Amino acid sequence: MRDLKIFSGNSHRKMAEEIAENLEIPLSKADVRKFSDGEIFVEIKENVRGHDVFVVQPTCTPVNDSLMELVIMVDALRRASARRITAVVPYYGYARQDRKNAPRVPISAKVVAEMFMAVGVRRVLCMDLHAGQIQGFFNIPVDHLYAAPVILEYIREAFGENVIMVSPDAGGVERTRAFAKRLNSGLAIIDKRRDKPNECEAMHVIGDVNGKTAILMDDMVDTAGTLCAGAETLLANGAKEVHACCSHPVLSGPAIERLNKSPLKSLVVTNSIPLREEAKSCKKIKVLSVSQLLADAINRIHNEDSVSSLFV
Repeated sequence: MRDLKIFSGNSHRKMAEEIAENLEIPLSKADVRKFSDGEIFVEIKENVRGHDVFVVQPTCTPVNDSLMELVIMVDALRRASARRITAVVPYYGYARQDRKNAPRVPISAKVVAEMFMAVGVRRVLCMDLHAGQIQGFFNIPVDHLYAAPVILEYIREAFGENVIMVSPDAGGVERTRAFAKRLNSGLAIIDKRRDKPNECEAMHVIGDVNGKTAILMDDMVDTAGTLCAGAETLLANGAKEVHACCSHPVLSGPAIERLNKSPLKSLVVTNSIPLREEAKSCKKIKVLSVSQLLADAINRIHNEDSVSSLFV
């Protein structure tokens, strides 16, 4: 791996360090800072000419700063003659704006993809996209990983066999069905009505959850309104207890307050996004690491091996 280099912005340096440690290489040096007026400055501190470079940067809060750090760093690496630049984006910001659902609105997920390609990204490695079709916004290779192997292992060890996987809405049925199939468990769906953005009302449960440990499955948890309302509905329908599993802990606004007050026993998330201090103090949140999974993917991409065996 003499020509492999791992760089990171400020969004999730800890994950980049874990990935580099798993690959048994040092994290490469870059100076990423802000000027007094808020402009971002990047300086690459080592030679990258002819190297295979991976930039680890989830575009999470602060979303726009994280995004600008990434594209500016890629531009600096391209101008320093890096052979290939891969953006490792465990959490893809703006992914929920993936289509025109009203007149005169943007498709921001496409705008972000265009930015990546314009500055010189030649491959993207991401995890649990909000909509898999976002891969089609890129004209370059996209490796779309899933946190499923890590989450499935935890569910088997922590909850045993008397579980039922629950989709919090109709849009997540395919994802939840895949988990239920691998766990050989039942499947239920919550019929949800959403009146305003970030506000929802859970109506009723499709499927039998009576006497079972219900596990809500989603790709991300933002304000936690969906999960908390879903937990109350499941308990009202006879579930023994309710847990939730999500890949991306966005946890914005009143999320932590809602989780603390909710009947949810636990919320299992990955480290695709670093937890805020308030979230770290929430005893219900359990964080699983996907650093090894990303390190395996980076190693295979670098060595031109197949990555498909990681797409569980």
